[in-house]
Amino acid sequence: MTVRILLADDHSLVRRGVRLILDNEPDLEVVAEAGDGAEAVAAARREEPDLAILDIAMPRMTGLQAARELSRLLPALRILILTMYDNEQYFFESLKVGASGYVLKSVADRDLVEACRATMRGEPFLYPGAVTALIRDYLDRAREGSLPARPITDREEEILKLVAEGHSSKEIADLLFISAKTVERHRANLLQKLGLRDRLELTRYAIRVGLIEP
Repeated sequence: MTVRILLADDHSLVRRGVRLILDNEPDLEVVAEAGDGAEAVAAARREEPDLAILDIAMPRMTGLQAARELSRLLPALRILILTMYDNEQYFFESLKVGASGYVLKSVADRDLVEACRATMRGEPFLYPGAVTALIRDYLDRAREGSLPARPITDREEEILKLVAEGHSSKEIADLLFISAKTVERHRANLLQKLGLRDRLELTRYAIRVGLIEP
C-alpha cells in the first residue's frame, strides 16, 4: 500500500528535493505540500495523509506547534520531523508533541526513506546523535532518582514469570515456599496493577517485557 505523505517546509527548493527522494520510491507518494505549519494543519485535515513530514523552523506556526495540533486533531497520523537542527532540546520536544522520528536534512538522502517506512511500521526512527541524547538523559535521570518506579515488586515479577510459564498456584507456592493463597493474592494484585484480565494477558505482558520467550 502506498503511503500518502504531507510535506511541510518553508523553502520550496527543499520541498522539491525531498519530494524527488520520496516520489522515487514505489511505496511513498507526496500528496500535499505546505509552506508553514498553519498550511500543514489545513492540508492534513483536507487530504488526510498517512504521514506528515514537518520542518521545525517555519513562519506563522512552527513544525513543533503543527505536530502538537495534528496529534490532537488526527491521532492516527504519523509524524516525522525533518530539520537542519542537531539539537537535543528540539529532539525531546519533537517526541513530546507526538513525532515518531527526527531526521537531519544533511543526511535526508540517506535516512529519510527508511525513516518513513519505520514510522509507518510503528517504530521510532532516531539519528545516532538522538540515540546518544536519549541514553544520556536516561542515565542523568537514573542518577537523580527521577526514573518512574517499576509497576510491580520483585516478588510479583517472580510470580508473573512462573504464571506465564504455565505453573499452577500450588506449583508456584511450592517453588517459592509460600502459600497458594498468597500466590493468588499476588496474581490478583498483578492483574489490577497492570490493567489485565486473565492468565493469557499476563503471559503476553511477560513476553513483552522479556520475562519469557514467545
